[in-house]
Amino acid sequence: MIYTQRLMMRPLTLTDAPFMLQLLNDSAFIANIGDRGVRTVAEAEAYLSNGPLASYQQYGFGLRALELQHNGQLIGICGLIQRDTLDAPDLGFALLPDFTGLGYAYEAAKAALQWAVALKIARLYAIVSLQNAPSQRLLAKLGFSNQGVINWQQHEVLLYQLVLPG
Repeated sequence: MIYTQRLMMRPLTLTDAPFMLQLLNDSAFIANIGDRGVRTVAEAEAYLSNGPLASYQQYGFGLRALELQHNGQLIGICGLIQRDTLDAPDLGFALLPDFTGLGYAYEAAKAALQWAVALKIARLYAIVSLQNAPSQRLLAKLGFSNQGVINWQQHEVLLYQLVLPG
């Protein structure tokens, strides 16, 4: 578990499938990250099994569930993702719309960066849609530098990079 001032970041489990179904089908998620084609709880379980849960086994890290410490409510995900097309992990995060703009993404992302340093990861990337100005500002606040536009899954996106200490 990773604890921040207001959040608990814990590994995702199959029991999080209903929450993931909600998050993956949120209009902001689809607009800024993409449509994952997950429409049922069973598909959300498969998404978790083939994504975060497989990443934990293969790399020792992955996306984590973000829970409010005071009531245990799931509000989003944040963590490190190793993609086949990048030579270093990338930082990923997504929150339900009721919890954006409240500093939770920054709080979770900062903890994820500390986790990456503890794992002795030398560099992180982040991939952001061109229209997602809030995430671009968040990455700049975290110290990431904009590396320019790349083609990612048939879309133009911005690639950010951060060299970590250590």
